[in-house]
Amino acid sequence: MTDIQTGFSKSYAEARQKFLNAAHAAGLTVDSNIHPLKGRDGEALAMDVVLDGAPDAKQLLVISSACHGVEGYCGSGVQIHALQNTAWRATAKANGVAVLYIHGLNPHGFSHVRRVTHENVDINRNFQDFSKPLTRNEAYKEIHPLLLPEVWPPDAANTAATAQYITQRGMKAFQAAVTQGQHEFPEGLYFGGQAPTWSNLTLRQVLQKYGQRCQKMAWIDLHTGLGPSGVGERIFACADDAAAYTRAKAWWGQGITSIYDGSSSSAFLTGLMWMSAYQECPQAEYTGIAMEYGTQPTDKVIGALRGDHWLHLHPEAPEVLKKQIKQDLMDAFYVDTDEWRTQIVDQAMDAMHQAVGGLSAA
Repeated sequence: MTDIQTGFSKSYAEARQKFLNAAHAAGLTVDSNIHPLKGRDGEALAMDVVLDGAPDAKQLLVISSACHGVEGYCGSGVQIHALQNTAWRATAKANGVAVLYIHGLNPHGFSHVRRVTHENVDINRNFQDFSKPLTRNEAYKEIHPLLLPEVWPPDAANTAATAQYITQRGMKAFQAAVTQGQHEFPEGLYFGGQAPTWSNLTLRQVLQKYGQRCQKMAWIDLHTGLGPSGVGERIFACADDAAAYTRAKAWWGQGITSIYDGSSSSAFLTGLMWMSAYQECPQAEYTGIAMEYGTQPTDKVIGALRGDHWLHLHPEAPEVLKKQIKQDLMDAFYVDTDEWRTQIVDQAMDAMHQAVGGLSAA
């Protein structure tokens, strides 16, 4: 554990093997939910689950990675370091808290270095009630043609039109229009889907299996791509409930932010993944955060996502361009320095210890 790099990986296959090895070394059983498709290099894909603690523990802490595929390069490293940290494991156990590690919520995106699933869906916009009419994102509809131009990199006309939109409306409005989620353009950015994805259905099964016997549940979902580089923003990840917000602030600090009051770097969203905690584990008092680590400025992150979606629509692109687009996407969601990795692990472990304190408090 002296080398911060040991928990982090250069590919999904490497990350998964490290996670499996860490679980086995800790004497824990891995529950592998196999994905129907293969990975980029022909490897098996899975949502791997490890429970560290009693199955009937009254307090359960969920730590999840790769909701947004490529962001798993960060989250996986945190989970592996936690499994290898005997002091952390002992602290959780001593406080009666079982820890549920969910590795690779979106293993296809993780492997193929994409943010979305094989259905091109953002699973953190996919937890909708599909029996009811879906919300329409008129702002996204307006800029969809700008986001996915005919050529990449964008030509001068597209660059000018995009810059004009941002100048007139502001970067925050542009970010909200792009990232809020939409259900009309299956090939577009932040597509929430028109039915539950494999990841949605599989996660629900995991929560049903492991989360229906606890009295209190906490969830830390690991993300990257918003905010200052290396800073872990703690975003309130519950329903718009004052009691839960007060509880989250007591556990994780007054600096916790929320999409409901506009304090978060994230836009207001619907179809959020963690709402499944209420639906699948209704007996539990639920408190959660998304730990959002910064990487690059917002315009660069959105630009990298645009390039990746363009490439998905243009598989005939030259190899040099393909490699550049994929590297740009990786750089947008993972900073390959020991300084950044150390910041990530330190802040995650701090939040995890705080969650144990909150869960075990009378």
